[in-house]
Amino acid sequence: MISLKDFFSFKKNRAFWLNLIAMPIVVIAIVLGVLHWLDDYTHHGQSIIVPNVKGLPLKQAENEFSKKNLKTVVVDSNYVKGIPAGAILEQKPMGGAKVKTGRTIYLTINTAEMPKVAIPDIIDNSSYRQAEARLRALGFKLTAPELISGEKDWVYGIKYQDKELLNGEKVPRESVLTLCIGDDELKADSLNVDSLIVGSTKSTDPVIDESWF
Repeated sequence: MISLKDFFSFKKNRAFWLNLIAMPIVVIAIVLGVLHWLDDYTHHGQSIIVPNVKGLPLKQAENEFSKKNLKTVVVDSNYVKGIPAGAILEQKPMGGAKVKTGRTIYLTINTAEMPKVAIPDIIDNSSYRQAEARLRALGFKLTAPELISGEKDWVYGIKYQDKELLNGEKVPRESVLTLCIGDDELKADSLNVDSLIVGSTKSTDPVIDESWF
């Protein structure tokens, strides 16, 4: 057994020098081993070029990514007129980017149906000019307005495919709508016709001869 005196005799203690030399060697070996493990775990230096799949059908895009050992997740959908349903609109990371194997690619696809938009609160609550501006801003299209008896340019109703709509009811964006607005001339004509009917009713009442009483 090495005595304390012998252990601290640096010039004569061979075990001390061996341990002193071995310690940094062990530390360096551990560090190199960890770095090598990290390289294997993270696939350091192994990158894959992400394929550009914009415009491709979803199934075809998934096959392209599968060949590269990449995963896919559909995270959003949108509607773009003129593009087939299910086609890829966006991808993240974008095509051409370098990623590690097993990376997840996030996709946005085109929907089959145009999204629906709620009719704003304009029926019996807005002028024609205001209603027209709000509807066009939401993506709707408008025909020539339908004139009905009422206050001039006041919106009394909205029609879609000959169906009366209500405030808050949802219809496809870019639908063609018809606003039913008031026309005071029609209102005046209506009042004149009513007065004529009332007058004619009074003139045609039978005259009762009460002389026999």
